[in-house]
Amino acid sequence: MPRFILLSTLTDKGLETIAENPTRITEVNKEVEGMGAKIVDQYALLGPYDFLTIIEAPDNETVARISVKLGERGTVKIMSLPAIPTESFIKSLQK
Repeated sequence: MPRFILLSTLTDKGLETIAENPTRITEVNKEVEGMGAKIVDQYALLGPYDFLTIIEAPDNETVARISVKLGERGTVKIMSLPAIPTESFIKSLQK
């Protein structure tokens, strides 16, 4: 299944929510899985992004829907990036 990288930045409202209820992070992860994706790995970050989440999803449309559904709450902004395994990338260049 295709993999995607989600780089998330919390809004002020999102930071407030996490400070009050840190387990909200795992609740949102369950919601993401309910929308058709699988969380492969997740990291809290220091710097311009707050979280890096690696997911598997069937297609771009699923990831776009997840980004919009989470973003419309006003707690997070997400940059979604398709991730191509290096071996697949190399093979595509050798054709």
